[in-house]
Amino acid sequence: MRTFSYIPHTEADRKKMMDFLGITDVSELFADIPESVRLTRPLALPPALAEITLERHMAGLARKNLDFGQVVSFLGAGAYDHYQPSVVEAIVGRSEFYTSYTPYQPEISQGMLQAIFEYQTMVAELTGMDLANASMYDGPTALGEAGLVCCAHTGRNKLLVARSVHPEYREVLATYAAGQSVEVVELPWRDGTLDLDALAAACDDQVAGVLVQYPNFFGRIEDLAKIAEIVHRHGALLVTSVYPVALGVLQPPGQCGADIVVAEGQSLGNSMSFGGPYLGIMAARKELMRKLPGRIVGETTDAQGRRGFVLTLQAREQHIRREKATSNICSNQALNALAATVYLAYLGKQGIVELAVQNYHKAHYLQRTLTQMEGVEAVFPGPFFNEFVVRIPRPVNAVQTQLLEQGYLFGLDLGRFYEDLQGTVLLNVTELRTREELDGLCAAVKALCGEREAVR
Repeated sequence: MRTFSYIPHTEADRKKMMDFLGITDVSELFADIPESVRLTRPLALPPALAEITLERHMAGLARKNLDFGQVVSFLGAGAYDHYQPSVVEAIVGRSEFYTSYTPYQPEISQGMLQAIFEYQTMVAELTGMDLANASMYDGPTALGEAGLVCCAHTGRNKLLVARSVHPEYREVLATYAAGQSVEVVELPWRDGTLDLDALAAACDDQVAGVLVQYPNFFGRIEDLAKIAEIVHRHGALLVTSVYPVALGVLQPPGQCGADIVVAEGQSLGNSMSFGGPYLGIMAARKELMRKLPGRIVGETTDAQGRRGFVLTLQAREQHIRREKATSNICSNQALNALAATVYLAYLGKQGIVELAVQNYHKAHYLQRTLTQMEGVEAVFPGPFFNEFVVRIPRPVNAVQTQLLEQGYLFGLDLGRFYEDLQGTVLLNVTELRTREELDGLCAAVKALCGEREAVR
């Protein structure tokens, strides 16, 4: 048997364990595995490296990555390059928060419980809902969980989801639904928003819930009030997946008739971090409180009348009977929720409005400038927030490659997800983009379009 310096067991330790088990070789532990399915050759891995050599090798690989200190990003589609105020890291990095996980013992977890309570309060106010839970894994799984809440509440097993919802969110929803024998039907868009005629035709008394995005995947603003009217007419629930920053200027979905609001909370003070960990947000009407997954922190008083915080509701199977549990969500994402709490508190009510306004106007400036170029056109007419879709006159992949060489991350190729959107790009603009960066991108795109015109 090979020995490794990072495994602390000595030869005497191993012999003692094997003597206890009555074996003479570790391979005997695998005797029940048939020879026909065993790997009889070494793994196809390069030879082991010395620690110093390995560190240099990994550093070389890391240098091949491009971060946002090296490129100017116009890529959104669910993960956004927003500014992180230094106060966020200063607070979430404190040991009393950084090492906290699950606040099972309220008497020694008051700080974390109060932070989660404040988080829930802010989320409820931002979304216009009655209450929020303590946090989910991320935006896509929050959407999947919300779909199951609809089914549990209505006793129905059919969900309608707009194709204008993020494709990856829809895939996660389909995975959740398949395990619960829930039917998922996708509805088409018209001019970049949910086709209301298709919704009216598909929505009936068998539908548990309808799931939309606000702003949707294309950046367009769905008419939630009209959607809610159709949905509620048949006793179904409306689930709205939101972009939290946009709620600084958009009407809260709770005021438009949404029953459940979910979101990806990365844009609220959390780093993009190569895709995670992120923060799933969920808020709902009070009638759905006992159907929500995860935890809900509540405020109370102790025997001496002092203010305190407790886990009021815990719907995981670890806490209540399995048949009564709403979900097996096993992680609280409390640190990410704390970052969102600090971020929202730092911005304040006026700050979140100013942030959203900057995003809105900068995105509209870029869209106007790009679509004034010959061959570049807006794909979907109508209102949008800080993301929009344009069609360009050259192959998207080629343009993205050339612009990346010039230091620009040029959005998302929608042809990867929608066959009928070949040749289009989803672009995002946040408050971090300067006028010089916007004009620089436009000049680079114009030069590439000019090359095409010269060839033609």
